[in-house]
Amino acid sequence: MKLEQKKKLSDFTTIQLGGEAREFVSCDSVEEIKEALQYAKEHNLETWILAGGSNTVFKDEGFDGLVIKIHLKGMSFDEKGGFVFAVVASGENWDDLVFECVKRGLAGIECLSGIPGSVGATPIQNVGAYGQEVSDVIEKVRVLDRETLEEKEFLASECGFGYRASRFKGKDNGKYIVLEVVYRLIKNGAPQIGYPELEKQIQEKFDGKPSLQNVRDLVLELRKRKSMVLDKNDPNSVSSGSFFTNPILTQKQFEALQKRNSRHKGYDEVPFYDAGGNKIKVPAAWIIEHAGFTKGYQKGSAAISENHSLALVNHGGTTYDMMRLAGEIQYKVKDKFGIKLEIEPNVV
Repeated sequence: MKLEQKKKLSDFTTIQLGGEAREFVSCDSVEEIKEALQYAKEHNLETWILAGGSNTVFKDEGFDGLVIKIHLKGMSFDEKGGFVFAVVASGENWDDLVFECVKRGLAGIECLSGIPGSVGATPIQNVGAYGQEVSDVIEKVRVLDRETLEEKEFLASECGFGYRASRFKGKDNGKYIVLEVVYRLIKNGAPQIGYPELEKQIQEKFDGKPSLQNVRDLVLELRKRKSMVLDKNDPNSVSSGSFFTNPILTQKQFEALQKRNSRHKGYDEVPFYDAGGNKIKVPAAWIIEHAGFTKGYQKGSAAISENHSLALVNHGGTTYDMMRLAGEIQYKVKDKFGIKLEIEPNVV
């Protein structure tokens, strides 16, 4: 285990914000992770687990403890019972896995192409996009208990998956470190299309019969158009992706939103999607725009992306500016629509 002091944390997040970590270690094995946790316990240090850095915003003051970077690698495929199970270490790059699955003709995660971050983050966030969620294909998750240093496995049914949620983000937040995820994929399966924008373009370009590669290419194209793919030549991609989650409302809350919206001159109908369980999902991007914000709106060094209202972009500044902009958006949305927007990335 090689410890480093005063490590610049902005170098390890996609939004490129944050001060220094008091101590920092990159772990290539489970044993090194255990050693790092034991070291932190002995020295009474708070710990933060970091992987791909796409869903983390560190404060300007940095982190007064030990940041443990998960660098576990390994990917294998096992065919069994009509499925192919991808067994993947948590430190692997997520899009590298999607690329490999599409290349092998394995269906189930093709619509999740281009999402930055690590494999280990996917079950925590229940990562989803364009009609797919990882909970649809996760078979099990292997974890390490941060206190007892014991390894444990959870079946998908035990993970408490919900919209951008899981037991690892909810009741067990901070208790476990994800070590490995097993995904259940369909060999030579057809693409799974469940998103109107994507379905429309597939009908136009591929007559409704796309290959997995066609879907991946189209999703990457759509994400790049919205600056939702990391690109050093695109300043709008210096973000954490979606900064807010789409609100999930009860029928009563949705009716209240419609009523408040209808009071405004020249109002647009509120778009919505069925979220299951008699709940309704409303696009946060629509809410932000109709609260009076425009793409490219800037406050200090932070701005709303010029290409997607749900992404907040860092223009070489501070976390303070980023959170000030986020707070302004939350305040105006609450004031106009009575909805509290929830921040998606972890603010450390």
